[in-house]
Amino acid sequence: MRSAEFGEPGLDYEPSVPVMALRVDVAAREREIPVHEHRSGQLVIALRGAVSCEVPGALWMVPPQAGVWIPGGTPHSNRGTANAQIFYLFVEPGAAPLPDRCCTLRISPMLSEMIQYLAGLPPVYEANGPTDRLAQVLLDQLCTMPREEMFLPMPEDARLRKISTAMMRDPSDRRTQTNWASELGMSDRTLNRLCTSLTGLSFGRWRRQLQMIVALRELSGGATVQQVAYDLGYESPSAFNTMFKKAFGKPPATYINDRFRVGG
Repeated sequence: MRSAEFGEPGLDYEPSVPVMALRVDVAAREREIPVHEHRSGQLVIALRGAVSCEVPGALWMVPPQAGVWIPGGTPHSNRGTANAQIFYLFVEPGAAPLPDRCCTLRISPMLSEMIQYLAGLPPVYEANGPTDRLAQVLLDQLCTMPREEMFLPMPEDARLRKISTAMMRDPSDRRTQTNWASELGMSDRTLNRLCTSLTGLSFGRWRRQLQMIVALRELSGGATVQQVAYDLGYESPSAFNTMFKKAFGKPPATYINDRFRVGG
């Protein structure tokens, strides 16, 4: 199987076949790939742990049994949780009618197995041969996968990026809106107005959405519900459960267990 430590070996390499898959493994520490882009489209999926993908204007979360589709030519960076197992699927431009913008796609067990199998085959294969026929079925299946909107608006404004970067790196950072406004040299009202104008969300809603993205990342990486709840500043796990269920439709433990069971 083609595999490597977390990264995208040969970032200047472009496949000469319609589809190519690659497995990558994250070491014991969280890792990040700096901003880069490909001519080919790229699907990023996590079979263990979690990975987040940042593109201009948004941060996308890749929970278990889902993938983020990144169209060719889109600058992006990837961050994987410790010990994650991630697969990249590179798709040649025009090989399939895939979305022309970033989105999260639910990955069925069958499609997941096909991607894993393809990653174990030689990267170059003959047209109309067995691997090529597998690749075409894989693309047909990929185009039918439902979308899941798991992203956070990430404007380029340096002030809001300072907040999001601090929270992504340290989920236990409990500075309030008032604290942040003071640190950024503005009033609460000005900070809220800035956030609303750039993200479409009030500061409170934007921060809660950021918290849910962080929570999903940490839970997928193996953290407990109680640990994540307290790290994010909730008074109790039950309060966190309520907010998570409002965002994702299920309590966190059920959501994560269902995700891994679907792939198992």
